[in-house]
Amino acid sequence: MGGWVSATCSIPGLDCAHTDWMSKLCPRLWDVPLHHLSIPGSHDTMTYCLNRKSPVSCGEPRLLQLMSKLVPCLIRPMVLKWSATQVLTVTEQLDAGVRYLDLRVAHMLEGSEQNLHFVHMLYTTALVEDTLTEISEWLEKHPREVVILACRNFEGMNEELHEYLVTCIKNIFGDMLCPRGEVPTLRQLWSASYQVIVSYEDTCAVCRHKELWPGIPYWWGNKVKTDQLIRYLESMKSHGRPDVLFVAGINLTESLQYVLAHPAASMEKLTLPSLPCLDAWVRQQVPGPGAGCTNIIAGDFIGASSFVGDVIGLNEKLLGC
Repeated sequence: MGGWVSATCSIPGLDCAHTDWMSKLCPRLWDVPLHHLSIPGSHDTMTYCLNRKSPVSCGEPRLLQLMSKLVPCLIRPMVLKWSATQVLTVTEQLDAGVRYLDLRVAHMLEGSEQNLHFVHMLYTTALVEDTLTEISEWLEKHPREVVILACRNFEGMNEELHEYLVTCIKNIFGDMLCPRGEVPTLRQLWSASYQVIVSYEDTCAVCRHKELWPGIPYWWGNKVKTDQLIRYLESMKSHGRPDVLFVAGINLTESLQYVLAHPAASMEKLTLPSLPCLDAWVRQQVPGPGAGCTNIIAGDFIGASSFVGDVIGLNEKLLGC
């Protein structure tokens, strides 16, 4: 490790015990490919900065868009409660130990030509370029931590906007970007000073740019009940894990019908009571190359439980202890 000194977390009240967890892993794990490690992620990373004054996403059902225009003071606050899946900012999530960021990119029809936002039912106040810069600044302070950025959704994006976004990614991260190839180990990443793997769910853009990796598979249960979600994940495990980076999502999902039937509820109220059961499932998992092994595990409200520490702790099972 030489003379490298860990940067400290400066956010009051946030548990930053895992801020530099990759650099602190047992050296025996430095030569394990990333897709065989256990990595914590956040689902819909940017929803902490949703804005209820923004229009409902054009990707949502027409009924919801129409209701939002007719009674915005009623519908948008309700949609916001069901859209927000994170409370911590992106910097706070990184400080907490999250290393997979789920970035749903969109171009608002009413927005300026090249201002890209994030989206989950509503559009975020944060701009993509500003957020990527914030991530880059965090990485500069934590030179042995690696993040996986999953750029997804791409609502309202054409080829020109994709090229604009990829140019932003290249300009902001520069030599931090790991070009696609075989999934690297931490030692390989550190030796090349790579800190960013960009998963990009647009095949044409990936073909044009060696800095982009194909979209990472995401096991999305689309379930509103915890037991059903766990059965789905166990079913996916029984079919064998992909031999690439992949995500098991432990996030519950509501439908429009469910939202309209529960106007006083919220995603937070739905999720928090389920966390003990979901965290128990997480602690039972095993990383590695085996058919039933997990890799990235992504959740909602990642600061509300022991989730991040539980996912990181799974790596000890690779040591045979």
